[in-house]
Amino acid sequence: MQYFYAILWFAIGLILIFSISKENKIFYFAGGFFLLLGGWWLADALLPAVKLFEGGWGIALKCVTGVALVVLAVCFVQNYKKGRKQAAEDEASQKKE
Repeated sequence: MQYFYAILWFAIGLILIFSISKENKIFYFAGGFFLLLGGWWLADALLPAVKLFEGGWGIALKCVTGVALVVLAVCFVQNYKKGRKQAAEDEASQKKE
């Protein structure tokens, strides 16, 4: 099952980087994060004695995940506000016509 998760994270990362990044450059960052997750899961499957989800390694992964979550959330909020502002401007310009 761990190999399935590794393949899943790699696939999501590659899709984000090569397909969806045309919409917004933040998807390069998100794709890189998912590639990191895929590598982490694969390394944990290949090296079970290291236990990458426990101890210091687990804390490191949680910190990296938290940073990624904050960065992506901030970018989402910025894009959301920009989109709402653009929609309001478009609606106002349509009412004037």
